[in-house]
Amino acid sequence: MGNTKVVVIGSSNTDMTIKAERLPKPGETILGGIFVMGPGGKGANQAVAARRLGADVSFICKVGHDIFGDNAIEGYRKEGIDTSRILRSDKASGTALILVDAKAENCIAVAPGANGDLAPEDIDSVADVIRSAGYLILQLEIPVESVLRAARIAHEAGVYVILNPAPACPLPRELFSYVSLITPNQTESALLTGIEDNLDAAVDKLLEMGVKDVVVTLGSKGSMVVSEGTRTFVPSLKVEAADTTAAGDTFCGALSEGCSLVQAAQFATKASALTVQKMGAQDSIPYRSDIK
Repeated sequence: MGNTKVVVIGSSNTDMTIKAERLPKPGETILGGIFVMGPGGKGANQAVAARRLGADVSFICKVGHDIFGDNAIEGYRKEGIDTSRILRSDKASGTALILVDAKAENCIAVAPGANGDLAPEDIDSVADVIRSAGYLILQLEIPVESVLRAARIAHEAGVYVILNPAPACPLPRELFSYVSLITPNQTESALLTGIEDNLDAAVDKLLEMGVKDVVVTLGSKGSMVVSEGTRTFVPSLKVEAADTTAAGDTFCGALSEGCSLVQAAQFATKASALTVQKMGAQDSIPYRSDIK
């Protein structure tokens, strides 16, 4: 299995979630919702998922000198995550406002705050941690130039680089040559490749752009795993969804399982199926013992 140490570089947010019967229209106020506040951020969610599912995890992010940042770091420590290289910013810690309806659909507004301060120079300061990893997991809630720097350092050190290209945005072509595995959903796949309604063609384009492996998540249908010249459909598990907020992050965190990519995707599918049955982001992420 080789080096299974996981380094996650990404965002740390405090999530404030309201679950209501439906999402409000512009200018409309809806009463009767349920409020939950807890830790979130795509980077943090993926770090917590990887740790709860059994990995040795170091998390690198940037938080403010405020109670949200203090609470976040303390929470990661309690999870058993290495927080020794978490950085501080003069900006406020990142926050996210999340609305969830009765069908578990959501809409999210994020104030990045300190996440936007995680600069390429900060990445250089933790290069030794990146090089020591077996896996590096990245997302796009921090500056793209910092993602590029981290991916290049990892690639040059032979680290397996997982990029979750969310939230979707245009990416420099150079980045793809440093990525071992990219995990877009169908919308992100279309944005990255310019190809809609043709999954195989979109995957071909991603491989042509330089990535080694691809997992396209297909929502409630499952995922398409492309590795070593083969394409395998991994079906989803049918469950009653309460909140889909951290499902994709749990899936990505679970892909560092250290086995074949198809087996890792099957494991990740089970983990994300458990996640959607609970409210909240990190509160809903399962432990390894939960997966039967």
